[in-house]
Amino acid sequence: MPSLPSLLGTHRAPLESSGDTSPEGPGALDGARADAPCDAPAEPLGDAELLAARAALAQGRWQAARSLLLHTGDDWDRRGHRVTVLAAEPYAAAWAHDWLLAESEPGPGAGAADAATLYAHALVVRALRGKGEPGRAREACRTAAALAPADPTPWLGLLLLARTAGPENDLLRAFAEVRARHPEHHHAHHLLVARLAERPHAGPAESHEVYDLAERAAADAPADSPLAVLPVVAYAERYRALAAAGLAPADPAACGHWSGPRARRILRAAFDWWLEWEHDEHPRRHIDLNHLAFAMYCAGRRAEAAALFHRIGRHATAAPWSYPHRDPGQAFHAARARALGRT
Repeated sequence: MPSLPSLLGTHRAPLESSGDTSPEGPGALDGARADAPCDAPAEPLGDAELLAARAALAQGRWQAARSLLLHTGDDWDRRGHRVTVLAAEPYAAAWAHDWLLAESEPGPGAGAADAATLYAHALVVRALRGKGEPGRAREACRTAAALAPADPTPWLGLLLLARTAGPENDLLRAFAEVRARHPEHHHAHHLLVARLAERPHAGPAESHEVYDLAERAAADAPADSPLAVLPVVAYAERYRALAAAGLAPADPAACGHWSGPRARRILRAAFDWWLEWEHDEHPRRHIDLNHLAFAMYCAGRRAEAAALFHRIGRHATAAPWSYPHRDPGQAFHAARARALGRT
C-alpha cells in the first residue's frame, strides 16, 4: 500500500461503497474558511508530571521543564504533547529563551535541543495568537530541527503553523517530515485530517477523501495504535467544516452526519478497538475518548456514549464539543447528562 503522503492531493474512490448518494453540493466549502479546531491541547490531560512542570514554568523555573523533557526521551507522542502544553503558557517564550541561553554557555548543553524546541513552539503559539511573526516561528522550528534531526517535534511546530496559516503544500511537507520520524504520530494525523476535512467536495456525502485517508492511516498502523480512532476524528472535522459553511445544522445531534453506512461501520470499529486495546498510558488518549463519546452521542448510541463518559471522567476536551460554535463545557455536560439518563 502506498505511503500516506502519496495519497494526499488526489481524489480517490472510497475504500468501501457507502451507499450514500446524497451530494454535499457543488463546490461545498469552496472559498469558505471553517473555524479552526482546538488543535493543540492546553491542558495536561491527566499528566501529573506535566502539570507540575507547567506550574513551575509559569513562575520562571524552567529547570522542571528541562528535567521533564530529558526524561521523556524518544516517546514522540508524549514529547509532542508535553511541548505543546508547555508552549501555551503566556511567558513560555521568554523562559524558554532564558533556558536556551543557559544551555549555550559556554557550549551547547544536553538540553539545548529541548530548549530550542520549546522556544520554537512558544513562538508558534504566539504567531497563531496574532502576537508574533510566523516567519520567526518557522525559523526557530528549523533551528530546533537541526539540533535534533530525529525528533519530529520541531516539525510538529511547522505543521501547526501550516494547518492554520499556510498553504496546503507546506502542510503536506511538514506532515511528511513528522511521519518520516514517527509514522504513527497522533497529533500530526489529527492536524492533517482537520485541514483536509475543509477541502471542497461535490460527491456523495460519505465519499470525501478525508475519510479515505483516515481509514488508510488506521489500516496501516499496528493493531494497538490509537490511530484506529482517526476515522471518527475525520467525521467530526468534516462536520465542523460543513457546519461552519452553513451546510449542516448547528446541533450535531440533529443531523444525519453519523447515520450513514460508512459512519456506522467506522463507529462500530472504533468502539470495538477501544474495548480491546484502550491505552491508559497514551498522553492524548482523552482526545480520542472525547471524539468517540461525541460521535456515539450524536449517532444516538447512548449506551456506548455513557460508557465513554464514565471513562472520560473530568477530562473533557474542547474539541469536538465546541463544534461548530458552541460552548464546549456546556455541550459536554448536557450530552453526558442525557447519555447517563440524568435529564
